[in-house]
Amino acid sequence: MRPVAVAAFAQTTHTGHDTGLSEPELILPVIRAVREQSGLTEFGFTCSGSCDYLAGAPFSFVSALDALGAWPPIQESHVEMDAAFALYEAWVRLQHGDVDSALVYGFGKSSMGDLREIMTLQLDPYYLAPLGLDQLSYAGLQGCAVSSTTADIARRSWESAQTNPYALKLPEPVETAPITDGAAAIVLVAGDLLRERTNLAYINGIAHRIDPHYPGMRDLARSASAAAAATAAGVGEGPVDVAELHVQFAHEETILAEALGLSVDTVINPSGGPLAANPVMATGLIRIGEAAARVMDGTATRAVAHATSGPCLQHNLVAVLSRES
Repeated sequence: MRPVAVAAFAQTTHTGHDTGLSEPELILPVIRAVREQSGLTEFGFTCSGSCDYLAGAPFSFVSALDALGAWPPIQESHVEMDAAFALYEAWVRLQHGDVDSALVYGFGKSSMGDLREIMTLQLDPYYLAPLGLDQLSYAGLQGCAVSSTTADIARRSWESAQTNPYALKLPEPVETAPITDGAAAIVLVAGDLLRERTNLAYINGIAHRIDPHYPGMRDLARSASAAAAATAAGVGEGPVDVAELHVQFAHEETILAEALGLSVDTVINPSGGPLAANPVMATGLIRIGEAAARVMDGTATRAVAHATSGPCLQHNLVAVLSRES
């Protein structure tokens, strides 16, 4: 595989309410920040992740391109899911070898609507949606299936978030990810651009796997797809210093730690994780950015990032990052 590395990462100072910013206004500061960090003003490929249902408008990602100044025309793509999966598309695009840089960004303003109701729109409309179960209901079913010290996980996340200037300043620990507005961006580089830079976080492995959509066809106490993605990405090939996990409900950390084979020495979500800030459609990308930041600042030699999509950890992406290619 062609070596690819994270060269820049930026995120907004997240809020739990609508500040009145439009999507382009929300994105623009992080785009400027990663351009400055990377020293790049143009990119060979651009890919974003967002959800039209959050914005309440069709093709809302098109208007978000105003933040990029997409003229002259650029090579651009979009995924209607967390931007971590947009990063996977960008990684694949860089494997082609004809471009050496990619800009990935994600954004979401979940304060504008009923997130729990919106998330039901990803369910099968014939067999699951008519049951009337929302995101919290499915999470509750999974939480009952696993033995987890959710209060301890929530408190640790809350305490870690106190030193994270981008996280929400919650008054107390929560076991469910809070409503959050925010955005994030990452720059990936390959080829000659790797040789021109020294402070990089190399993506040593990245993979995503998916379980059956119907929760009744799965063992909700485990995540087979997360385990498969971790194996494909090479998580078990060395010690993991830091793991940033896309934990929207506290019990999910227990499931994911087992699926990824993390040891007790691995520091999980030192940023506070999604239980401290959950800008939907950017949360998973932030996990990759936070893991990369730990590698780039020397806090971690080897880090793992995780992102998820779908009910009850249905679809999972895992990436391994380190200083060495």
